[in-house]
Amino acid sequence: MSTHAKRERLLLADLLESAGPEAPTLCDGWRTRELAAHVVVRERRPDAAGGILLNVLKARLDKAMAEYAAKPYEELIQLIRTGPPKMSVYSLKQIDEAANAVEFYVHAEDVRRAQPDWSPRELDPVFSDSLWSRLEKLARLTGRRSPVGLVLRRPNGQTAVAHKGTPVVTVTGDPGELTLFCFGRQDASRIELDGEKDAVAKLTRAKLGL
Repeated sequence: MSTHAKRERLLLADLLESAGPEAPTLCDGWRTRELAAHVVVRERRPDAAGGILLNVLKARLDKAMAEYAAKPYEELIQLIRTGPPKMSVYSLKQIDEAANAVEFYVHAEDVRRAQPDWSPRELDPVFSDSLWSRLEKLARLTGRRSPVGLVLRRPNGQTAVAHKGTPVVTVTGDPGELTLFCFGRQDASRIELDGEKDAVAKLTRAKLGL
C-alpha cells in the first residue's frame, strides 16, 4: 500500500474503533458499523460493490452489506486495517493510491465531523497537493449534478471547473475541504462560497459526488 492511502486507512480504522459501532457519521442513514461494512464490502466483494454505482447490483450490495454489518465490529475493523486480499485490484499500489487515498480521507472525516467537538485536521502540503491533483481529475464527475456553474478554487489561486453553466458559484477552500464539498459533504466543509444567493442555496442542497 502506498503512503497516503495506507495512512488514511489506518486513521479511519482507529477512528472507527474509538467511536464504537453505533456512533453517527456524515453518511446519511449510516452509523459507524454500516460505514465499516461499506469499506470492507468495497474491497472484498467486487461482485457486490458494483451496486454502489449500478442499480442493477443494488440488491446484491444490500445483502452483502447486511452480512458484513452483522459480523463482530472488531472483525470489521481488523479487515480494514489489514487491507484487501492479495487478489484484489486494490492490493496494487497505483490503484490503492488512486482509489483509496480520497475514499479513506472522506470517510475518516465522515466519522470525525459527525462528532460535536471535531476540529479541522492540518493536512501536510504533499497530501493536500495530492488531493487537489485527484480532485482536478474528478471535478466534472463529482459536479455533474450541480444545478449551477461550479468553480473550485484553492487559496493559492489554482482553479478547476466542476460544472459549466450560469450563474456561477466559486467555492474556495483548501483541497481537503473542497474534496469533502465535492463528495456531497457541503454542510461539513469549511469553504467560502461566492455567487448569487439563490445559486449558492441551490448548490448547497445539490447531490454532489460520484
